[in-house]
Amino acid sequence: MRDLPQPSAQALVPFISVADMMAIIHRVGLEAALRDLTDRIEADFRRWATFDKTARVASHSDIGVIELMPTSDGSRYAFKYVNGHPANTRAGLQTVTAFGVLSQVATGYPLMFAEMTMLTALRTAATSALAARHLAPKGARVMALIGNGAQAEFQALALKAVCGIDTVRLYDVDPAATEKCARNLEGSGLTVVPCPSAEAATLGAQIITTCTADKRNATVLHDNMIGEGVHINAIGGDCPGKTELAPALLDRAQTFVEFEPQTRVEGEIQQMPADYPVAALWQVITGAVEGRRDAGQITLFDGVGFAIEDFTALNWLYDQVHAGSQMLDVIADPDDPRDLYGMLMRAQRPKA
Repeated sequence: MRDLPQPSAQALVPFISVADMMAIIHRVGLEAALRDLTDRIEADFRRWATFDKTARVASHSDIGVIELMPTSDGSRYAFKYVNGHPANTRAGLQTVTAFGVLSQVATGYPLMFAEMTMLTALRTAATSALAARHLAPKGARVMALIGNGAQAEFQALALKAVCGIDTVRLYDVDPAATEKCARNLEGSGLTVVPCPSAEAATLGAQIITTCTADKRNATVLHDNMIGEGVHINAIGGDCPGKTELAPALLDRAQTFVEFEPQTRVEGEIQQMPADYPVAALWQVITGAVEGRRDAGQITLFDGVGFAIEDFTALNWLYDQVHAGSQMLDVIADPDDPRDLYGMLMRAQRPKA
């Protein structure tokens, strides 16, 4: 029996599995990875004008959302597939799952396929840390973390690694989630304080992060819970009809966003009038817009997640890929690029 054609080197594309991703993170070190990602996202935000920018393409249902998030800098193209289904945890499933592709613009050929559930957790935490680095009050050391699910530990460790947070105050409507988060942060170098309510968690915190999962207009932070001189990372509101902050609190805050057309639909500011003023985080980073003006100001990062952050994360991951990675045969590569049919016929198994 004659041998069937084997995939060429051109046909094979690196694939980063969940196991590969975890091995890479452990090799690099989680906090080192979070610092590196934060710096790289900042560098890409500084060249904001070079990227294609479009709001993610979302397919909504009563129980969740499935989204595609594409962008390109003219040299490389990336997209992420991601879902958000808050009820999944009741069935033992992740609320968020994701995978992504990094490609070269010159040929359109993919450079890498990758899991992105784990990678999204890292890039989301890194983006929160980036916002806090530029907007939080100087010397902030205490963080309140409201919503202690799958993202929580990454948020706490990113703020520790990038901003020097040394204390995290935890609250979740599910005490088991808080117990899980506190247990996982043991030995991290953080002082961990479980709290009986969201209001108790905010006491003494200079940085407050909300990352709840319910797909509804909730009020996790009320106006009377927040004093002066606080920075808020509101990252749970990421689709229409899902918010975490009272509108009165937004009226008191200076709000910063990633990509305003997307955030107007998906973020906390979907509650506000169309002329509610916001500033772009990338402009704060470049110095085009003032960030925190004084110690008493309330700053708010209305973070919904944007494709440029995923582009950065995929490129960071691509730099970690070494020889010996898993390879997928996903590109048809005939000897004559015009003879795809001939490639198909040569692959036919001979009859017995």
